[in-house]
Amino acid sequence: MPTAAPSSETNQLPLIVEPDALQAHLGAPELLIVDVPVNPDSYRQGHVPGAIFLDFRYLLGGTAPVPNEVPSVEALSRLFSALGLTRDTHVVAYDDEGGGWAARLLWTLDLIGHTRYSYLNGGIHAWRAAGLEESTEVTHPTPSDYRAEILNPQARITCDEIKERLGDRDFAIWDARSAGEYRGEKGNNKHLGHIPGAVNMDWLDAMDRRRDLRIRDYAELVTELGALGITPEMEVATHCQSHHRSSFTWLVGKALGFNMRGYSGSWSEWGNRDDTPIER
Repeated sequence: MPTAAPSSETNQLPLIVEPDALQAHLGAPELLIVDVPVNPDSYRQGHVPGAIFLDFRYLLGGTAPVPNEVPSVEALSRLFSALGLTRDTHVVAYDDEGGGWAARLLWTLDLIGHTRYSYLNGGIHAWRAAGLEESTEVTHPTPSDYRAEILNPQARITCDEIKERLGDRDFAIWDARSAGEYRGEKGNNKHLGHIPGAVNMDWLDAMDRRRDLRIRDYAELVTELGALGITPEMEVATHCQSHHRSSFTWLVGKALGFNMRGYSGSWSEWGNRDDTPIER
């Protein structure tokens, strides 16, 4: 299938970009497409032309029992320099699982104040279903000298901040784990259960399995979240076990217009401390 002539106007790309819209921008000089698959074979088997491969483990920092914290600014500087990020780069991220690791990359960009980014809706599944051209050639980035700083700390919420906000009417917690984890029936943490007042919508339930794992209909999601007690005027913290699944719910909430903050410590931290209140 022939590739459309590239457009350099990537500032027109929305937060959630469809495959055909991305295809029309392939080759734009400021575009950086990043494939963050769970399975590295996915990239080798075929990826969006020009996409570079990123091992998702570079998005995680810390040590057990919380190995999923944000890497240091030094580590982030090395990572984004290796990816070739510049202040003018527009990043489009996708993965092979419906958005978890791609969204973790975008959340990290948001944290360091880089707001030129998009998510390929449905990831490689939607791209392939659309019958668009794939490449098996490895694309090597052109390194840059990127100096990362935490310029948007509001993208993240800490354990202590959540503890202080418990019970606030204008604050909500979206637990993106499975129902079994939420109820305290599953998990390998010191303590099982959920944060008091948190509501549960499994991250998988925000994906449309009939449309190649795209984000579900926005109006339906707003209605369902509202029924759970999460509304657009609230500040919403979202978490899972490691802020992988909840990076996707952060992205979904952001696409819906909600005021989202990601709890990077997630249940790895909350469920292994002795000073955190827990409901079963």
